[in-house]
Amino acid sequence: MNASDLPAGSDRTSISEAAEITALVGAVRNRTPARLLVGRAGPAYRTATQLELRGDHAAALDAVQAEVDLERDLGIEFVQRWRLFEVGTRACGKTEYLMRPDLGRLLNDSARTELTGRGTIGADLQVVIGDGLSATAVAAQVPKLLPLLEQEASRRQWRFGQPFFIRHCRVGILNDIGELLRPSVVVLMIGERPGLATASSLSAYMAFEPRRGHSDANRNLISNIHSRGTLPPEAAQRIVLLAEKMRQLQTSGVAVKEA
Repeated sequence: MNASDLPAGSDRTSISEAAEITALVGAVRNRTPARLLVGRAGPAYRTATQLELRGDHAAALDAVQAEVDLERDLGIEFVQRWRLFEVGTRACGKTEYLMRPDLGRLLNDSARTELTGRGTIGADLQVVIGDGLSATAVAAQVPKLLPLLEQEASRRQWRFGQPFFIRHCRVGILNDIGELLRPSVVVLMIGERPGLATASSLSAYMAFEPRRGHSDANRNLISNIHSRGTLPPEAAQRIVLLAEKMRQLQTSGVAVKEA
């Protein structure tokens, strides 16, 4: 409702109340991408809302189905600067990856060989990029977040592991990385399952010395890293402070809470 929608005979108090309601609705909708207080046309959404919904649904489908191309999505200079390389899981393609989550939790044989030769053994902070369920999120957030994490690690004089990218990756891959590279703390930046307004949302899953058999109870999560959620500078601070706490307590998961 807007003040101009009131009947001609409405008094100043009604106009003032309508203006306050309009401002309140605007403030609420600016705080979240959720479809709140959008109004209706009879029993249905208004046309504009319906078109936005269909567009966001298409963006979510594209984010899941798309494949990450490191040079195209992150930029050649970025890939060269960080010497990024790609390894894979036991999921042989996108369809198998979506149908068999278990295969996305395990490195394939060539990945193990590649990481043994090019990865960092025993890093204090090991950052890994995983495509997950949103290639869009990787392209949008990783170029902003990775340099910030390296800067924060450098300030603390931590040994920063060589970053790399894992295709068809699930969160459980943390265990294989821990077994193979033996880092202190692993941060997996991975595309979240897209919502209907957050196809570019990234998560950072973290674990202290992950090992075979560890579950979500042994991990921590900083989620909703995107332009209308947790911004990359804030995310980097939270990730590194949480990593610092893990190193102090020598554990991660349900026993470790953010301050």
